[in-house]
Amino acid sequence: MANVLTTGAWLSAPTEKTSFFARLLRARIESNERRAARAVETYVTDHGLQKLSDDAERQIDRLFSRAGR
Repeated sequence: MANVLTTGAWLSAPTEKTSFFARLLRARIESNERRAARAVETYVTDHGLQKLSDDAERQIDRLFSRAGR
């Protein structure tokens, strides 16, 4: 017990389990991020880009803004 008190490990231990809805929301957000990364990767490979230029970034931004409508 003294070891736990001196290291402060009890302060960093989670006190309760994350709620189902919080886990569901996190999974949805991570899924959207993976889908966006795949879309950017597909765009870059389809257009044969070696690196992202300002123009390519603007086109990708337009692609995502159209998809959000």
